[in-house]
Amino acid sequence: MEQDLKEINTLNLPKGLHITDRALSSKAKRIFTSENLRQLVSLHHTFKEPRRELLLARKERQQAFDNGAIPEYLPAGTEAASGNWIVNPIPADLRKRRVEITGPVNSAKMVINMLSRNEEGYRADMAMLDFEDSMKPSWDNVLDGILNVKGASEGNLSFQDPGKPDKVYRLDPDDMAGVMVRVRGLHLEESNILIDGEPVSAGLFDIWMSSWVMVRQQIKRGKTPKFYVPKCEHYLEARWWNQLLSAIEDYFKLSPGTIKTTFLIETLTAAFQIEEILFELRERAAGLNVGRWDKIFSDIKVLKTHRDRIMEDRATINMHKFWMDNYAKRLIKICHSRGAFAIGGMSAFTPGKTEEIRKDQTSRVIADKGYEAAIGHDGCWVSHPYFIGYALKEFTNDNQLSRTLDEFDKYPDLIPDSNGACTIKGLKTNIRVGIAYIQGWNKDIGCVAWDGLMEDLATLEISRAQTWQWMHHKIVLDDETPVTPQLIKSLFEEELQKIILEIKDEYEKSNPELCKKLINEFSVAAADAERIFTAKELADFLTTTSDLV
Repeated sequence: MEQDLKEINTLNLPKGLHITDRALSSKAKRIFTSENLRQLVSLHHTFKEPRRELLLARKERQQAFDNGAIPEYLPAGTEAASGNWIVNPIPADLRKRRVEITGPVNSAKMVINMLSRNEEGYRADMAMLDFEDSMKPSWDNVLDGILNVKGASEGNLSFQDPGKPDKVYRLDPDDMAGVMVRVRGLHLEESNILIDGEPVSAGLFDIWMSSWVMVRQQIKRGKTPKFYVPKCEHYLEARWWNQLLSAIEDYFKLSPGTIKTTFLIETLTAAFQIEEILFELRERAAGLNVGRWDKIFSDIKVLKTHRDRIMEDRATINMHKFWMDNYAKRLIKICHSRGAFAIGGMSAFTPGKTEEIRKDQTSRVIADKGYEAAIGHDGCWVSHPYFIGYALKEFTNDNQLSRTLDEFDKYPDLIPDSNGACTIKGLKTNIRVGIAYIQGWNKDIGCVAWDGLMEDLATLEISRAQTWQWMHHKIVLDDETPVTPQLIKSLFEEELQKIILEIKDEYEKSNPELCKKLINEFSVAAADAERIFTAKELADFLTTTSDLV
């Protein structure tokens, strides 16, 4: 540590910048320079107050929703809605996005696998390297992520598997998916970097440090620097991100719009402002994405106090629900009429352990991707390389920009109904997901393969918010069981015991030490998840209020 301190201290830190003791590491030294830290401070000073105002506006809107209001479309006739504009031309290396694979940016092995061909020889067109929902934002994970963005952008990332000395994972720089980076959302802060005594915006930190290691390298290799931006709730937030990227372009002396973005439309309020958000981004928008899982979480959270909008079982909410289908088609119609790509959502399946399960999951992926292609999406997301080839076969054209859905009403009904069933099975699923996800979270893992699905923070948030909503409104399930804190507590114990039996069946004889370790981890996770799920108030995000962060 003393050597690390000495190295960091030679950086001539800008005035007002403080890096916490735990952040002073040799890994940080490989990233930080006096210059990139100086610019980080400058960006913080420029954008901190507008960000504060945007976050305050979020709270005020939610207070109105809690008091009975519902999201609405903005007044018609604005320049965004009626003006004759299109986005700037999309670069050649972004005009084919049939399949995009996503995963945590901190794992070099996973990044290489996402960017490379799978065992069947299929490769995704794009790989979204994620600092957000699939990555727990521990400091080591963030630093590893920045270093992996650097290696991916240069095309020389490699990984030596410690368990297999002869196995080295390497990128083929001449045959790899396009690199896209998803940064953390507007609401998150990076507590390891303090400027004038306050933490820097996590999204600003990610986008600047990723730009520092990526922008010049990508341009040198003839590629477009490109980012995904999550959790946008309002067109003024899109303006903030656009201005931040413009400031970064100015620093690198790049033409306006050189850095391209795809924003996720994954909040209920953003679904009502798709065109306004795209208008703010028109010089740099490569498209918008239907972030289905976070959208479901947002639907529940925004309308959490509305008893007439209680959401049905998580497993039954899919893209065929009228409000989800309307939101996807609205995005396609607006994006294509304005020259931008419309990317579909995530099929969160992982390959099952048996051939029968794999066949079932594959058929579900094919049906999901087939529907997305049929309604006009230009591409989609998958969470595992196994499904790349199946998804590619559903998107037979490079893109579908010519499909503008002229007969579809641009202003459809986007408010969820509450006609579906709320069941004990659904509640048990939510609780089981909570235990499994928090077990991974407690080990610095942000996504876990569980019961044939890839559970990330978005799907955990659905389970957490839905359980809270059912408890808050004291709903009666379809078997006439009332949802109470006592019921939830008993179900946590019941599901934990089921998981313990599963662990014992698999490991008690073959690896008793691992069996004991896993039982302890899942027991701790169950207690943590129960506390979070039964909190008196629904926290906006696990990552902003939980003592588990």
